[in-house]
Amino acid sequence: MSPRHFERHRTERIGWLRAAVLGANDGIVSTASLVVGVAAAQATHGNVMVAGVAGLVAGAMSMAAGEYVSVHSQADTEQADIERERKELKADDPGERKELTAIYVGRGLDPALAAQVADQLMAHDALGAHARDELGILQAFRARPIQAALASAASFALGAALPLFVAFLAPEASLIPLVSGASLAFLAILGGAAARAGDARVAVGALRVTFWGALAMGLTAGVGALFGTVA
Repeated sequence: MSPRHFERHRTERIGWLRAAVLGANDGIVSTASLVVGVAAAQATHGNVMVAGVAGLVAGAMSMAAGEYVSVHSQADTEQADIERERKELKADDPGERKELTAIYVGRGLDPALAAQVADQLMAHDALGAHARDELGILQAFRARPIQAALASAASFALGAALPLFVAFLAPEASLIPLVSGASLAFLAILGGAAARAGDARVAVGALRVTFWGALAMGLTAGVGALFGTVA
């Protein structure tokens, strides 16, 4: 009996990590920008909070729906390819063996060994071998629409709650600088944590999301101030 392989890799986190980071980042940036923009238009503290809460709810639902639809489309495509491969295996088993053998030859095996590997893998799980080596569909990276939708909605709501909490506590006169500064700090922490989870450079990850967050808040504040002045 062969020993089982229990080693875990960071790539296994890609599905939920991407959705969670995207949701939290979007929650912080969009809600902070909305709060800052409305505040720059000379709105009352109560109106700023109403706008922020509305943005949190709408954004979380939008993220969930968007992730579910997009990831479900990927899942449908994967399933269609797998079903087509299943039919091809039934219709032309020898041809599919030659196809798999050619793939392994292209990866560096000599033809005789490649044919032996193809035969053994197809005897064990023909569809799985073709899904993995011909289609490039790996179990760890399979599309999971519900998981992606829930991760995006929850992380968006959590991210959006951070600048909203600061806005709730901040005096009206200093709301803009406090929300902006705190949100940039939140973004830096998020970017660094995401980079660390993916074993990337923490400083680069933090700077990347902080820059785009600052740009978004600056532009939104400018628009709010412009329309507030016009009104």
